[in-house]
Amino acid sequence: MSNGSFAFLVHPRVRVSADMARVWSPLGAVPERVYDTALRRLPVPPITMASVVIGGRQAGHVVMVPCGARRLLEQPGRGRRLVDRATDRAVRLGAGLVGLGALTATVTAGGVALRSRTDIGVTNGNAFTAATVDTQARRLLDTLGTDRGRHVAVVGATGSVGSAVTALLARDRAVDRLTLVARSAPRLGALAARTGGHVPTTVSVSMRDVADADLVVLLTASADSLLRPEHLRPGAVVLDATQPRNTSPALAAERPDVLVVDGGVVDIPSLRLLGGDIGLPDGKAYACFAETALLALSGHEGHFAVGAPTLEQVDHTRALAADLSHLGFTPCASTSFGRPVPAPVALPPGVAA
Repeated sequence: MSNGSFAFLVHPRVRVSADMARVWSPLGAVPERVYDTALRRLPVPPITMASVVIGGRQAGHVVMVPCGARRLLEQPGRGRRLVDRATDRAVRLGAGLVGLGALTATVTAGGVALRSRTDIGVTNGNAFTAATVDTQARRLLDTLGTDRGRHVAVVGATGSVGSAVTALLARDRAVDRLTLVARSAPRLGALAARTGGHVPTTVSVSMRDVADADLVVLLTASADSLLRPEHLRPGAVVLDATQPRNTSPALAAERPDVLVVDGGVVDIPSLRLLGGDIGLPDGKAYACFAETALLALSGHEGHFAVGAPTLEQVDHTRALAADLSHLGFTPCASTSFGRPVPAPVALPPGVAA
């Protein structure tokens, strides 16, 4: 039976030392190579990183998986074992539900590897992430003012979140054209077959083919920044909902005509993390975290989004967010690398739509 408490799993992202400093500031002074060696060779246990307070009461915990993003992707078998151990820690903390943050979802196939567990419910957070990104994408499209048609490219389209976002945008013809980009041509073809009847859709395995899109939605699982300046048309907008993120401030510096918007972040004004942070200020959370909190606060029992979320699950998380609207759970106002973006979004001077 649900006890209303949850745990959310995270891991160090690009620079392990920077994220370890969030647990205890002196740890940020340890050289990166020391962390790399230690996390590969030593049996470092999962770390209870922070307590989660929402609405003035303790709602759960954040648990860190002791493995950097690149190692998780390069050694998925080891990554799955580490996530399983962190889930054990969640059970010992009294959690009834565990949410999979960032690449902990990727290395467990969206939580499929944990499906046999009966001691705790599992969700990958991708249903509410898809709902949030869909809302953000539509808001951005409404501000572009383009007369070329609403052309959206979804990078990572065949992934768990990407396929759901693609289906949402196509469901009520929110866009005029879709370009779907991913590594697997067969999976792209299958996805396009499901959406092409609603919206004209093209597919590609090359990032170069986003160059004609007005809005590029990034939903990939990678430890690197994949989107480069030459990939984007003048005045393009990028919605980066990846963790670790696939854009860097250098992109905005090299292409001042391009706007990079932080994706998948929601407002929960009463949210506080005591003892550490996950790279966001108080009152802000990644949508995958928010999904875990929504389910726990609503008394959900058992697994939820495991593997690719269905549109019914996406709609269910939206309904839960509406029921708990007094706590927030709404997409944040647009920011770019954490800095507010004036609304409405305007194309830079001299750039034609």
